[in-house]
Amino acid sequence: MEKSLKVYVYEEGEPPIFHDGPCFSIYSTEGLFINNMDMENRLRSRDPDRAHVFFLPFSVVRMVQHIYQRDRRDMSPLRQTVRDYIHVISRKYPYWNRSLGADHFMLSCHDWGPYASGGHSHLFFNSIRVLCNANTSEGFNPSKDVSLPEMNMRSAVVNVGGPSASGRPILAFFAGGNHGPVRPVLMKHWKDKDKDVQVHEYLPQGVSYVDLMRKSKFCLCPSGYEVASPRIMEAIYLECVPVTINDHYVLPLGDVLNWKAFSVQVSVEDIPNLKNILMSISPRQYIRMQRRVKMVQRHFMLNSPPKRFDLYHMLLHSIWLRRLNIRIHPQD
Repeated sequence: MEKSLKVYVYEEGEPPIFHDGPCFSIYSTEGLFINNMDMENRLRSRDPDRAHVFFLPFSVVRMVQHIYQRDRRDMSPLRQTVRDYIHVISRKYPYWNRSLGADHFMLSCHDWGPYASGGHSHLFFNSIRVLCNANTSEGFNPSKDVSLPEMNMRSAVVNVGGPSASGRPILAFFAGGNHGPVRPVLMKHWKDKDKDVQVHEYLPQGVSYVDLMRKSKFCLCPSGYEVASPRIMEAIYLECVPVTINDHYVLPLGDVLNWKAFSVQVSVEDIPNLKNILMSISPRQYIRMQRRVKMVQRHFMLNSPPKRFDLYHMLLHSIWLRRLNIRIHPQD
């Protein structure tokens, strides 16, 4: 990929909706990718005839901030903006029409990313959609779409690292809002009921969320309003084995990473058996899993400028793999 992939970034569109995105928020993976892509030199081609894939550089987060009318609760301007943008580039360039968008990709970490992509049927069904909301029940297609992990970046300094298994006295930990279809089930069975499986809706003042993650062998990552959770990335950064709890989420970087080797997947119906499931993992097996968490950590790092094998490059690799399945017929 590093030797051959070339990405063309359409230059049409003005910030903040285009060529911009938040780098310090729960949508930081969207903003950092867009900004890094705009600064890219090695994998980016300024000549669209040499490109393998074409990036549509709009930010759904910025659309929600600037054109979504909260008082009217009207989401249609998001789809209209996407539709208008594709209309512009498809009239100006031949590349969208020759593949019906199949060699184009968009990227969004906002929950409404799938909705916005519905503004154009070819974008929704043909293009590569890189989405945090990688929910198969909402049309996410793992054969062509890419799962984008979510991370709530609050500053340029990120907590990374943690103790080995012997320094983690808590079996499992979660703290977060009680929303969405999964967390109420988790709260019902485990909230403030077990010293080994520590599930809290809100932590007491003065209690450190990061310290509790570092003291836990397993970090629970239940879906909230949507399937993605920043806790997966937080757990990997703090070397706590992630436990994903959902039924429709496509895990990121599944093309190259064996998630069963360094994480635990639990279905919603198995939440009552959560402690037994985790207790059944032997100490030796846990040590292997935690070591693998540390090994894959570099693939989830958010760097600006990017570094080899970090999340930016891994996402491009996933896009490249899907592009290999597309045959473009030359136009007469």
